[in-house]
Amino acid sequence: MQHLEVGLVPVQEKEPRLTRWLRRGSGILAHLVALGFTIFLIALSRPGTSLFSWHPVFMALAVSLSFYLHFCLCMAEAILIFSPENSPFLFCSRKAWIRLHWSGQTLTILCAALGLGFIISSKIRSELPHLVSLHSWVGVLTLLATGAQALCGICLLFPRAARVSRVARLKLYHLTCGLVVYLMATVTVLLGMYSVWFQAQIKGAAWYLCLALPLYPALVIMHQISRSYLPRKKMEM
Repeated sequence: MQHLEVGLVPVQEKEPRLTRWLRRGSGILAHLVALGFTIFLIALSRPGTSLFSWHPVFMALAVSLSFYLHFCLCMAEAILIFSPENSPFLFCSRKAWIRLHWSGQTLTILCAALGLGFIISSKIRSELPHLVSLHSWVGVLTLLATGAQALCGICLLFPRAARVSRVARLKLYHLTCGLVVYLMATVTVLLGMYSVWFQAQIKGAAWYLCLALPLYPALVIMHQISRSYLPRKKMEM
């Protein structure tokens, strides 16, 4: 199906109304799952009961403020903001969308940095070793990749100052790598659910449900980007 372009928003040709509403419904559901799961994790963490308790709080806020235990709400919302069908900011201007995107990503980095600081402080106070689990290693890699994505975004905001000659190609890389970083964040969240802290509180069928919830928003985002944006960006190159 071909797309017509209006700014950053690809406009589809006519399609069955049922298909269109199902797609919009899945996007709205992704937002609700992200928000609900974040609230659940914050409540589960009982912030303030210990130094460690702030780690999942800020990491949950980091990817919506988004939806994953370790680095998921703001990043998810920042990506979903650019979905023409799933975004609650559909009627915003292009400049407003860019500001919302940057605000979401800035909050992501800020919350992730706070979450990282709290877990480091907690480990030092408890005299526990750092980076001993796969969850921690993937989390660190995700943070580094997020920082690189932010630098790439700055280059796109100020292409002349950054001396970027092929903006369209850089946008494609930024979009593709952003999806990869988001999936890394999802994996980090899933690995966090195997931690002693999480499994001590959530058991049985509830644990499997929690394991499945972060996957749904990730699938919605993957579908949106691969269906609408990657083909269009390739055509622009």
